[in-house]
Amino acid sequence: MNRLLSGIAGLALAASCNVAASVQSAWSEVYPSRPIQAIVPFAAGGGIDIITRIFQPKMEEFLGQPLVIQNRPGAAGTIGTTSAARAAPDGYTLLFTLTPYVVNAHLYKQLPYDPLRDFAPISLIATTPNILAINPNVKATSVMELIHLAKAHPGTLNYGTVGLGSAFHLAGALFSVMADVNIVEVPYKGGPQAAADLLTGQVQIMFGNLPTMLPYIESGQLKALAVTSSKRLEIIPELPTVAESGVPGYEFETWFGVLAPAGTPHDKIHRLHEALRFAIESPEVIKLSAAQGTYLAGNTPEQFSTFLQEDMIKWGGVIRQTGLEPK
Repeated sequence: MNRLLSGIAGLALAASCNVAASVQSAWSEVYPSRPIQAIVPFAAGGGIDIITRIFQPKMEEFLGQPLVIQNRPGAAGTIGTTSAARAAPDGYTLLFTLTPYVVNAHLYKQLPYDPLRDFAPISLIATTPNILAINPNVKATSVMELIHLAKAHPGTLNYGTVGLGSAFHLAGALFSVMADVNIVEVPYKGGPQAAADLLTGQVQIMFGNLPTMLPYIESGQLKALAVTSSKRLEIIPELPTVAESGVPGYEFETWFGVLAPAGTPHDKIHRLHEALRFAIESPEVIKLSAAQGTYLAGNTPEQFSTFLQEDMIKWGGVIRQTGLEPK
């Protein structure tokens, strides 16, 4: 009997130790347990930077940890994206990115990362149209007047971008082809820098995203001619689309999304997705995004993966049509 009781006691002690070990293990794996790095591969003040900062407080509220934003601009997002691809897949590095993420694969012969292989998609978070705006000194009050001016003086009008393959560049390149005009790209490191030179007349045209352009348009410092989406915007209903202004079929919108390095555990991807969904559904984010002319658009990691694959195919065709050569 004593041996039996001793054995039972031993088993109970072992079980107790196992439970304690399990609790300790679970406690040590609580995620997140430290700040999360959010890499934005474009300059502060640009569209993706603004939307990231709109999402930041609600994500921090949900996750219980700081979301530390790091702007790493350059090479149309390639520099910051590469650093994110090389980060540890531990759930503590995120990439907040946009359309050039997939476009760059068609523009650079030796891209340091593979957009479909080197990242784990988490969610699409928003879309926004671009605005065709000009310096007030340009003698045009409509898209057709700008086209006539460009045709009369080929190669003399410049448009500011944030580098080869950026949304600003793609919108302008598509316009050049569809309107049959010769306007010259001038690349900058970020949207705010390009906008600053547009304000002073160093460049005359910009196809900037709405968050970057709206303050200057509302203050009268820039002259907006059209929106690049297929429909007019609710916040600027008087602004026509490029398509209805004389370039039929023209349409361009920028998307924003969030990814993690490939190999990030599924449970952490799931929790990050929940944090993004929490932000997307919050009244604060809805209000701030609407004020920027940005449309919130969440989806699942699987749906975002399919979206990225389809977008790569689409932009491959567009780039071939515009005649852009990989460099």
